Amino acid sequence: PAMISAGTMMRVARHLRPQAWHRARCFSTDLKRTLTYEEHTKEGGKMVDFAGYAMPVQYEAKGSKHALSIIDSTKWTRESASLFDVSHMCSIRWTGKDAFDFVERVTTADVYGLPPMTGSLSVITNERGGVIDDTLVTKCNSKEHGEHVYQVVNAGCAPKDLKHFEEELGKFGGDVKMEVMWDNRGLFALQGPKAMEVLERISSTNLKSVPFGQCLWMTLEGAECLVARCGYTGEDGFEVFVPGDAAVPVWRLFTAQPEVRLAGLGARDSLRLEAGLCLYGHELDEDTSPCEAGLSWVVPKARREGAKNKFIGSDEILAQLADKSRYKRLRAGLMPASGPPAREGADIETMDGQPVGKVTSGSMSPCLKKNISIGYINKPHNKQGTDLQVVVRGKRYPAKVVKMPFVPTKYYKP
Repeated sequence: PAMISAGTMMRVARHLRPQAWHRARCFSTDLKRTLTYEEHTKEGGKMVDFAGYAMPVQYEAKGSKHALSIIDSTKWTRESASLFDVSHMCSIRWTGKDAFDFVERVTTADVYGLPPMTGSLSVITNERGGVIDDTLVTKCNSKEHGEHVYQVVNAGCAPKDLKHFEEELGKFGGDVKMEVMWDNRGLFALQGPKAMEVLERISSTNLKSVPFGQCLWMTLEGAECLVARCGYTGEDGFEVFVPGDAAVPVWRLFTAQPEVRLAGLGARDSLRLEAGLCLYGHELDEDTSPCEAGLSWVVPKARREGAKNKFIGSDEILAQLADKSRYKRLRAGLMPASGPPAREGADIETMDGQPVGKVTSGSMSPCLKKNISIGYINKPHNKQGTDLQVVVRGKRYPAKVVKMPFVPTKYYKP
């Protein structure tokens, strides 16, 4: 299969997280490595600096079944199952009798309302109602720690997230312990329609009654692993948290399955874009509210008026939920009719040239074989079906506002 050029590889890495980009050309040997780093290089992983970690964009080992182009890797995930190393992301375990109250202070999650062993997307907010980071918050139960909160945050945001949590803990003063689990465990995402079949076979576990968002403990290669039915591709799938000693054996167990191919950052970005999902630093930042991002649902009903706990920034966010005129722009999907992809920073205009927004992410969709973009568009131009234009390298191309996701999502429901 055709491979991407070094220039394209660098553009992919720069697009994924610009603030974490440190010139892949001068690849540094002092980057942090996940526990499966050597498994990536063995398969010809094209490694780049991503949030301070050496991470694969794609795999190129000659003759390997894992050597797929980004286009083919994206399609494989939608048709079979792909394995992603996402161990660079940071995990936090919150324990103590006041842990639920603290997590409800620093995120919009309804921790008390979550069923046991269930997780949900949430956001960490600032006083202005902007997003410090998006995060997965799970109400977990284990023999060792009892009922607690297991949280995952983005690698590029983790240092500021942890600093923010430390500061808020100082003000909070309750019985809460923050345990950071980062480089001492593996975190692998098995994604695609055949992910359940693969995981059922290697674990001898029936997963047909486990809905998207739920998690369970599972023994893999003799190690107790936390397995969550979730992902960042729009497909069914699982994220598997593996104790450090078992990380490489579990990785090899997955890669040995006939349905599974390795996938890197390139396919991960194509898949999340097709699924219309936000990427921090692009669709989300400290000056963007959940309402603007189309994520009002991450503030559940129990966290709104009359809630037991107020979250940071709740005054502004709840005001926006009650009065949509408080914000002037909304995240929307765009499909340009022609021309090159409209990528981050491209201007969005009315057909008569009035600026009405900016593109935050854009690419060619491997599955649709069409250019797709996500951007922020001023009201009322954000409405589906509106004809606009995008400006790419000084030229204007017609584009239409479309519904997201661009490719239908297939989250599993029993």
